[in-house]
Amino acid sequence: MSQELADTMLDDQPQKEKINLLGLSASRLSEFFEEIGEKKFRATQIIKWIHQEGECDFQKMTNLSKDLRNKLHEIAEIKLPEVVSCQESVDGTCKWLIRVDGGSCIEMVYIPERERGTLCVSSQIGCALDCSFCATGKQGFNRDLTSAEIIGQLWIAADSFDQFSPKAKRRVSNVVMMGMGEPLMNFDNVVDAMSIMLEDNAYGLSKRRVTLSTSGVVPELDKLGDVSDVSLAISLHAPNDELRNELVPINRKYPLATFIQSAKNYIEKMPDNRRKVTVEYTLMDQVNDRSIHARELAVLLKDLPCKINLIPFNPFAGSGYKTVTNTALNRFRDILMAEGYTVTVRTTRGDDIAAACGQLAGEVNDRTKRQERYKKKLNDIQPLNIME
Repeated sequence: MSQELADTMLDDQPQKEKINLLGLSASRLSEFFEEIGEKKFRATQIIKWIHQEGECDFQKMTNLSKDLRNKLHEIAEIKLPEVVSCQESVDGTCKWLIRVDGGSCIEMVYIPERERGTLCVSSQIGCALDCSFCATGKQGFNRDLTSAEIIGQLWIAADSFDQFSPKAKRRVSNVVMMGMGEPLMNFDNVVDAMSIMLEDNAYGLSKRRVTLSTSGVVPELDKLGDVSDVSLAISLHAPNDELRNELVPINRKYPLATFIQSAKNYIEKMPDNRRKVTVEYTLMDQVNDRSIHARELAVLLKDLPCKINLIPFNPFAGSGYKTVTNTALNRFRDILMAEGYTVTVRTTRGDDIAAACGQLAGEVNDRTKRQERYKKKLNDIQPLNIME
């Protein structure tokens, strides 16, 4: 057999896919190095290079031997999602459009504040749920993000702010899993990514500064406290099952009483007794913003250690909902405060670039046909508006 023919046959053989080290937690990196016959301490070296130095080229990792660098080059990679664009709001909010494998795009948002900078990270392409007041759900659903695609968002933000430079100021001080998708429906990848956020040899974020928000996937929430102790936010938006069934359809499977108890159980598993759940409540005009709703909410949460974050609804095309009035918002807040709750009102940020809460959409290659149905609904509505 000629050498040319042999080379051609070799080229025709499928190449073994390289493993992406970007999304491997410290424990999984240790396992990886053991499997390739290397010492476990190599995991610490690699995780520092990737997540503290921002280095993705094995050949530049100077405390690794040349043989190990060459071996890693052959079998592994550090592959980041692709940044398509970055927009900046007049208020300083930044929104990235990020392309992932398969061609779909997700969105990530950075919100600067005086004492902190919060990065809102996505966990799915689109969302498997379909909350009626959220633009993400109208995009349908494609797939879960890998742990590399989740932590890659934090890497991209850190790199954008030159955070990997020596003595650079930390711009991203908080991470919230509140972007596109329901985090607990992508349990393993989200847990792995959050562990890298918390890892001292990576980003070293405090467990109080990493928050997971869930709409109520109760079985996974029941498991979360056994493997993580990040802060918890529950996406509530209604004080009774009848209304929440309309706004948050997963409530039909896991009703409020079950959801609240699961959140309480999570807090009770925490190593300290000062933790509180953040209750997220999006207020929509004449939907869930009345005094009776505030009083119902006060009763519903009476046994849950919590603080309440009221969120004025951020409009998007065809939602059918309107932003709460200031009068109704203040009345709702005052009723809850009179009942002894700590209540904050989320300031709308980044709405001029569609980066506000509930507005993230991305570009989803939808597998559910939900996006197609929603666009048809919009097209059906528009001619009626013209006639009016």
